[in-house]
Amino acid sequence: MKATFLYTGIRVKKLEESVKFYTGLLGMKETGRNKIEATGGTVVGLKSVEGGQDLELNYYPKGNKYATKYAVGEGLDHLAFKVDDLDKALAEFARAGHHPVIEIKSSSSRWAYVKDPNGIWIELFA
Repeated sequence: MKATFLYTGIRVKKLEESVKFYTGLLGMKETGRNKIEATGGTVVGLKSVEGGQDLELNYYPKGNKYATKYAVGEGLDHLAFKVDDLDKALAEFARAGHHPVIEIKSSSSRWAYVKDPNGIWIELFA
């Protein structure tokens, strides 16, 4: 299977402060903001004006099962890879012992997460 690494998602404690930091100080532009019903979180997409890899800020409110204790450096939320065929990719990961942690559908897309051998979440979408 071939996959294209697209962006990095990091978990943040303070969403609006983080957006202000990346947009105000680093000049990134907000490309979208969505609530993800399946996780109860909010996702904010950011892009550098000059191009390059995208950054995704992931925020989970207190009491959410994904709002685990925050430790500096632990804030990597997931790595995202675009695949040609999501079902085929998920079958290949399952054969290797990496079953989906969660699959999510929205009105316009579908994606899933598996864990790497270290427990890091890997997002797959077509």
